[in-house]
Parts: sequence; structure tokens; C-alpha cells
Amino acid sequence: MGPPAAPTRAQDRCALPELYLITPQPGADDARFLQDLHASLAAHAPGALLVQFRAHGLEPEHWLALAGEVLRLCREHDARLLLGAAGLTRATPAQVMRSLRELGAHGLQLPSRMLREPAWCEACGADCAQLLLAASCHDAAQLQAAQALGATFATVSPVLPTASHPGAAGLGWEKLRELCQQTCLPVYALGGLDARDASRARAAGAVGIAAIRGLWLGNG
Repeated sequence: MGPPAAPTRAQDRCALPELYLITPQPGADDARFLQDLHASLAAHAPGALLVQFRAHGLEPEHWLALAGEVLRLCREHDARLLLGAAGLTRATPAQVMRSLRELGAHGLQLPSRMLREPAWCEACGADCAQLLLAASCHDAAQLQAAQALGATFATVSPVLPTASHPGAAGLGWEKLRELCQQTCLPVYALGGLDARDASRARAAGAVGIAAIRGLWLGNG
């Protein structure tokens, strides 16, 4: 028996690129962060990257202002931008969704811990049907929760050992293949990968790879 039918929101999105850049945590120098983002985007053809702005611990005004600049650069390079849902400290899910719409970003990435929270399920309802909704997943149960939520796609990690999670064993390519076969959501392989691994990820059933260091041209 094949996987269950995909939720409507996950059907027929604009084709997802094979590379998904996740920004590192911005440092104290916003100008340097944006310069490195520009270089990372410029290293690929227009439209070749999907981007997630992932930043924690910034004051809301700072986060919103920097997210706006990130979106501006993404638009210059024809890259769609998702916002990391945990970035706006102390904001409710409804407030995060309102900020996303006001900024004009293309979507949102939910950490795995948020996939079953009722407030997020409500906030990611029918009025967000035109947005890209991504889910961070690590196992089959989380992929199932992401599908039930109506996610557009998921990241699965860590495929290989990564400096972002020292000591965590990688899932490996065969486990990635199994997880891709158990969901109808498009999947990005994440963890210890770079653009050279995209073909191997596709062979395992993924759309491509997601990466921070592997796609970032800078010191982040």
C-alpha cells in the first residue's frame, strides 16, 4: 500500500528547487550577514535556491527589520523566503503569521516541537493556503504530523553527522530512503550535506538537500 494521499496544501506547489539554504545565526554585524547572504545567493542561478531566515534571540524590531532586508535580497535573486517560526520571541502563532503576511515572505518553517501544538494548527489554517509551510522532522511520526498539518514539504535530519548537533548520529542514506517512502511530502535531506550531495539525496527519494554551512559563503 502506498502512502496516504497528500493534503491539498502540499499539492502542486511551484516546483521546489533542489537546494534549500538555511541561514546561520546572525552575528553582531548585520551588514556582514547580509553581505554573506548576497554572496551565497549570487553563487547560484536565479531561482536555484529556497531560503530560510533562521535567527533566534533577536529583539522583535531587530528581527523584523533584518527579515525585511533578507527578503529584499531574496527577491533580487528570485529566491523564495521562509521564516523560521521560532524567530519572533514571545510572539503567538497568530502574531507570527500576521508578521509573515505583512513582510510578504513566502512561507514558514515549523520546528518539530510545534507540529502538534493546537495554536499552530489553527494559525496554519485555510487562510495560509497560498504559503509554503515547511516542517522540521527527524522520524516517521513527525513526518506524519507534518502531513496532517498540511505542510508543503519537510526537512529530515540529521542525515549525516553535523557540527550543528555534535554527538548526534546521522540517520544515513538508507534510513532517509525509508522515511521518504513513508510520506508523500516532498523532503529535503539536512545535516552534514552540501550541493555535491544533491544527486545522492534525489536518488534516496528527496527533492534535494538543505544546509547551513554547506551553502553559506561566509564565516557563519
